[in-house]
Amino acid sequence: MENPKFHFSDYRSGELVNGIDRSAHRALLYCTGLDTDDLHRPIIGIANSFTEMVPGHISLRELADYVKQGVWQAGGIPREFSTIALCDGICQGHTGMRYPLPSRENIADAIEMMIEAHHMDAMVMLPGCDKICPGMIMAAARCNIPTVIIPAGPMLAGHYKDKDVITLTDMREFIGRTEVGKMTEEELLKIEKLALPTYGTCAMLGTANSMSFMAEILGLALPYSTTATAISSEKRRFAKQSGRRAVEMIAEGLTARKILTRSAILNGIRAVMAMGASTNTVLHLMSIAHEADVELSLQDFDRISREVPYICNIKPSGKYPMEVFHDHGGVQSVLKAIESKLDPDQMTVTGKTVIENLKDVELVEDDVIFPLSHPKKDEGGIAILYGSLAPDGAVVKKAGVKEVMYNFRGKARVFDYMEDACKSIQAGEIEDGTVIVLRYEGPKGGPGMREMHMVTSLLVGRGMDESCALVTDGRFSGSTRGPAIGHISPEAAAGGPIAVVEDGDMITIDIPNRRLELEVPEEVIRERMARWTPLIKERTPSLAKYAALVTSADRGAILEIPKV
Repeated sequence: MENPKFHFSDYRSGELVNGIDRSAHRALLYCTGLDTDDLHRPIIGIANSFTEMVPGHISLRELADYVKQGVWQAGGIPREFSTIALCDGICQGHTGMRYPLPSRENIADAIEMMIEAHHMDAMVMLPGCDKICPGMIMAAARCNIPTVIIPAGPMLAGHYKDKDVITLTDMREFIGRTEVGKMTEEELLKIEKLALPTYGTCAMLGTANSMSFMAEILGLALPYSTTATAISSEKRRFAKQSGRRAVEMIAEGLTARKILTRSAILNGIRAVMAMGASTNTVLHLMSIAHEADVELSLQDFDRISREVPYICNIKPSGKYPMEVFHDHGGVQSVLKAIESKLDPDQMTVTGKTVIENLKDVELVEDDVIFPLSHPKKDEGGIAILYGSLAPDGAVVKKAGVKEVMYNFRGKARVFDYMEDACKSIQAGEIEDGTVIVLRYEGPKGGPGMREMHMVTSLLVGRGMDESCALVTDGRFSGSTRGPAIGHISPEAAAGGPIAVVEDGDMITIDIPNRRLELEVPEEVIRERMARWTPLIKERTPSLAKYAALVTSADRGAILEIPKV
């Protein structure tokens, strides 16, 4: 029987402090400033992704202080630790873009290691940009302790003369406009300093906000907390509430996997379709499902895309920035609009189901969130395509494609590097009727599955989004719009058909019928494959390890550990 003199905690963290054999452990905790009374309290990990390098994370040091206030108020001991955070926007257009997707696994691993090594009782996570939130949710599924997420929040939109809503999407498209003489270089230099007027995640529904909002949709964040802007006092109050709630959830036994069920993830897909969210949500929801041991496939996305219409008029596919979306109720208003489509039994961090949370939410039906009966588009914002070019699937943000490009047939122009495609577009070498084929940019081939946003921005900025299309085994920024099809699986490096496309081959894109076809006879494809050898791109040690383990995009680019 344990000596009561040496029993301090009935929590999970009691492993650190209970018993005479934990005397050295207690000494280590005392030297961090804790006292004997603190040893009786639960330890709450604060997983902070603060960095001075990234606009979406620069406010998180302050936000963490508010979380800690809430933890202390509720009787817990906050203990902050850090993860890395990469900015997709700053990484765009160069080899640095090979790192953000692999960083997702690094973040999940780091949090798992900190939480499990120190037997923390609950955690509050502070993400911001694109891969940080999914990496954190993956870690929540692994650790399966009470978890609340409070993202950094969106920045405000920029303004310049007659351009009253500027986001990072517009900034990249202004480059193309300047190169073809539609905007002066002097104007571009002025707009650079006005386009992003505050810190926070980008002011449109890119991947950062798509995944931050996903935390709320999945039930891991408090209602309304994810869309509150980064600079608002409201965000700080939500941070304090999140800290308190994490402590309360311990007594309730409300752990992450009780929230991250198949019902929650399918509701997440429904909201993705209604909002017109980033195509990267497909990758990340697949990886989250894998970590939560939930069955999920691309067929689930395609089925739901036909059931739930696109109803949100928010940038980049619509008109309004994030602060307007929040003022109209944000995520909760979207969930209210599609309430009849949701699984009502999904549990959330409030201790209530998603439908119980929506009980007092007012229905918003206006130019920001369209009525379900009169949607912006009859089908969801994302479509899954299959065919001879993508046997295991490909993804397109249908919400960002002009209807004139829903069906397109053109000649292939093949590139193995994104930089070469960009140079060709800038040199005026891409003719109308071209399907740009950009390969060896997948998870394994990149390695790292770079975003092809620079390519799409150059096309849209030049007005070529009604005459040319892009297909790739890479991926796209959440701010991408135009006829851009990504995530082609199997990827080129895995021996997919995209590896043997040649200049001049005809390719057919049929979004309504979900087809992506390479118009080359099967026997010719087999002959080409017999002669094929994969292109192996230069890689650093971290990318080499990633390439050795990563799967194609149809499985979420998860890491597959070899069986022993």
